[in-house]
Amino acid sequence: MTHAMRRSDCAITDRETIDAILSAGRFTTIALCDADEPYAVTLSYGYDATRYRLCFHVAKAGRKLDIIAVNPRACATVIDDLGYLHGECAHPFRSVVMTGRMRLLDDPDDIRAAMRTLIGQLESEEDSAAVFEQNKLDTDAGLQRFRALVFEIEDVSAKQDQ
Repeated sequence: MTHAMRRSDCAITDRETIDAILSAGRFTTIALCDADEPYAVTLSYGYDATRYRLCFHVAKAGRKLDIIAVNPRACATVIDDLGYLHGECAHPFRSVVMTGRMRLLDDPDDIRAAMRTLIGQLESEEDSAAVFEQNKLDTDAGLQRFRALVFEIEDVSAKQDQ
């Protein structure tokens, strides 16, 4: 990131902890730039630690896809809310802020891998395979209903306040 973290004592620098935060999350807010107008959207995601990317399913058309076609650069944040401490005026959390590029997937095998990542993070382990099968994501027809999008992480800054 271009700015140093003001509270370096709060920085999380080890990849294992960052991976754990991203693997446990369910939602991320993606910030895009539409010419000179900011646009933020919150999406459910799956984290692919091997490919260092967040995976999404999106509609086949819409504002975010229009923006990404012109400018794929993005910023994303995931927050692990550890709960407000009533009476203490404290709110422990861990957060990860990432910069990178958004990319629509075209390869059916890559789309299936991204969807397995997404469904695997959002569903229980025993329900994951059933959801994949129920939505026919192993078929070309099943993949025609949506687009798969990934956020390829280039830089990350993480912090905690506990």
